[in-house]
Amino acid sequence: MPITATRRRLLAGSAAALALPAFARAQGAPKPRLTAISQWSAGSDGAAITALGKKFEEKGGVWQHSPVPGFTTEMMNKLRAQIIAGDPPACSQLKGPEIAAWSKIAPTVDLDSIVAAAGYEKVVAPDLAKLHKPGGKWIALPLQIYSTNMLFLSKRAMDKAKADKIPVTWADFNDLAEKMKAGGITYPVANGGTRPDDGQKFEASLAGISPTAYRAAIMNLDKMALEGPEIKAAFAQARKISNWMDPNVGAQPYATNLKRFVDGDMGMMIMGGWAQGVLRNAGFKFDDFMIAPGPSDNGKPVFLLNADAFIFWQRKEPDLQAGQALMAQLVMDPAIQTMYSQITGSIPVRTDVDLSGEGWSDGQRRTAAALKDAIASNQAVLSLAHNMAQENGLTAAMIDVITEYVKNKTITPDQAVTRLAEAVEGSR
Repeated sequence: MPITATRRRLLAGSAAALALPAFARAQGAPKPRLTAISQWSAGSDGAAITALGKKFEEKGGVWQHSPVPGFTTEMMNKLRAQIIAGDPPACSQLKGPEIAAWSKIAPTVDLDSIVAAAGYEKVVAPDLAKLHKPGGKWIALPLQIYSTNMLFLSKRAMDKAKADKIPVTWADFNDLAEKMKAGGITYPVANGGTRPDDGQKFEASLAGISPTAYRAAIMNLDKMALEGPEIKAAFAQARKISNWMDPNVGAQPYATNLKRFVDGDMGMMIMGGWAQGVLRNAGFKFDDFMIAPGPSDNGKPVFLLNADAFIFWQRKEPDLQAGQALMAQLVMDPAIQTMYSQITGSIPVRTDVDLSGEGWSDGQRRTAAALKDAIASNQAVLSLAHNMAQENGLTAAMIDVITEYVKNKTITPDQAVTRLAEAVEGSR
């Protein structure tokens, strides 16, 4: 649902950024303190943010994290309330185009000097960097990256199907799904039925068919591209994926299928890299599954970017300013990004982090390699399903069309194309 600001865009026009103080703490400087809110409270996400807090405290800081469990909307409601009350957190979880939208309603911190000193922009994907510096100044820092179109394969299901080749194209994927079905696997696809999951089925299909069409239609909202043949083909592929799923999944999350997936009763899953952290947290082993880049018809990796980030809100208190400087340093630190990603199953934002050592899975190494290759070939695009490509209101309108199509088998791909274009036009 769209995030709307009250009180005439709350503090409209107050987006002037305040530069952070220098890193060095002079003698007698205040003890760094950080107030932060996020939705990360449990599982691998909760473990990772707790570990980050401990690192903050080890550096002499006071960590005051207030998690808001549940959907992102609930966390946003708390953020909105604190901004209205004139008491924003020193930093908060925020991502994608919402960074630009929210930066217009409350003063943010100018992070340019810290980012420049760390050389951070040089090691961040260009499209991702742009999202965190609306107006040309860094005001938010990405912490971890997921590809939403990673392909998870159950090793037991592969054995049942007598298959040993990882699908590269959508034709390969479809052939393997049919082979699994013929091998006694009733449901070759283990995805869930939530709105983001439905969005992922579509965005993975379209990006794999044509990242150029994806960028034009989904990121740039080009009318001709939105009504183009690639969109119809993507809806057709998404329908195939949903037909290979358990029809009883309803609106349940993919995690409800993980045991059946590992046991080989389900074969494949198109999911973000976070599923690795969920699988590991549930007690499953790397030996139970394989991870590879999602299908791409031109044979080159396509990377659907989803990144978690922190936006920094202007505060006058010296201890909070010192805390913001320390937090910014930690978020950009290769060691911290390594620690965080090894807990959650993501990959670091920094493209210069070495993933050859212990603690990384082969899937994470493939994901990191895919990101580098995708950036080089201009095939790294922003996820629609996870609010990276468009603001929440427009995203919701588009996902409404996609999820209705996935759930209602009577809607044809042609009808879905028309409805998607109309939803975009109606939300402009």
